[in-house]
Formats: sequence, structure tokens, C-alpha cells
Amino acid sequence: MDNIIKEKLKGFFTFQFEDELINEIANTGEVRLIKAGEILMDINHHVNFVPFLLQGVFKVLSEDKNGNEIVMYFLERGDTCASTFINFVNTEKSKIRVIAEIDCEVVLVSLDHFDNWMVKYKSFRSYVIESYNIRIKEMIEAIDTLAFMQMDQRLLKYLRDRAQVLRETSISTTHQEIAYDLNTSRVVVSRLLKQLENEGRIILNRNRIEVIDL
Repeated sequence: MDNIIKEKLKGFFTFQFEDELINEIANTGEVRLIKAGEILMDINHHVNFVPFLLQGVFKVLSEDKNGNEIVMYFLERGDTCASTFINFVNTEKSKIRVIAEIDCEVVLVSLDHFDNWMVKYKSFRSYVIESYNIRIKEMIEAIDTLAFMQMDQRLLKYLRDRAQVLRETSISTTHQEIAYDLNTSRVVVSRLLKQLENEGRIILNRNRIEVIDL
């Protein structure tokens, strides 16, 4: 099994990690298959692992005090979730919910190895710093989207982002799911989707949306 994990890790992390680190991840990690819709980590739960995403896409959501969710960003293959690093430093409960957008394959490594790898491997330190940097940029972009974009612009950006991380122009989804992700009503989503279709930006099908304007 270690050799299988090693080969999969090399497929996405060879240019980021040295062979020795890849070997350590393979020897200490656990491969998990996460089905579409399953939760990898949840709000107010302790997280004691670092996930390395081999296949698939996760969406990362935040939740307000009333339980309303909103999508902050997406994770794709080769990514990790920088929030797990914060849990290592502060031993805090998770502030986010991470859900598989499609079937995913991840390698989970205990946070017990985190401190040693930060000291031992320059590549891992760079990876952690870059992960923070990317997530901060995405958080700022999410805040700007909420603060300055109209709902029709937010909806189109959301559809574009999903299409890009899924590497498909055809998205399997429902109006209600989009409404949950954008923290709005299904009626508003349906109306704006029809508007975007009339503008030639998307094509609506049953439980599927074709994104034309990428």
C-alpha cells in the first residue's frame, strides 16, 4: 500500500516535495476515499490530520451564528487545507466545513508529524507558507465578492469557479444547492439563472448547468 500511495503522491507533489518527504508521507499517511457530499472536516470539530488531495474537489464553507452557510473557496488536487495548520498551532476547533464536491481521494497524515517536517524539510515549509498565501488571497476575494458584487455577479463567479476546479463546463447541481452555497433563496437563484441564460452566459438543463461564459 505504501508504494501505491507513494506513486500517487509523486504524480502531484514531485515538483514540491523531495523524495524523502514523499516517502515519509507515504509511510505515515492513510488513503481515504470521500464520496461526493461527504464531509472531510466539520465546524466545531477537532482536526488532527493534514489532508493532501490526490483526486477530486472539495468546497470549503463558513457558517454564521444562525447556521447560514456560504462557500469561501474550493480545493483541488495537489492542494491541502491551511486551516488544519492553524489547528496544530492553536489546538482550536475547526471554523470551516469541508465537503466533497465530487468523489475524492486524499492522503491523511497525523498533525504529530507537522512540527518535525517544518524543521526538517524546506519544501514542506514553503508548501505551508504558499498554502496560507493562496487561502488568504481566496478569503480576501470572497470578502470582496460579498461586499462589492451584486448577486447576479456572485452567481456567475460561483459557476465559473466550480467549472474551473471541476475542469468541466457542465455542472451537476440544483438551484437549492446553489442557494445554500451563496446564502440566498432558491427563488432568487432560479430568477438569476434564467437571466444569465437569456444573456447567453449559461444553458439550463434539469439538475445541470452548462457554463458558456468562462
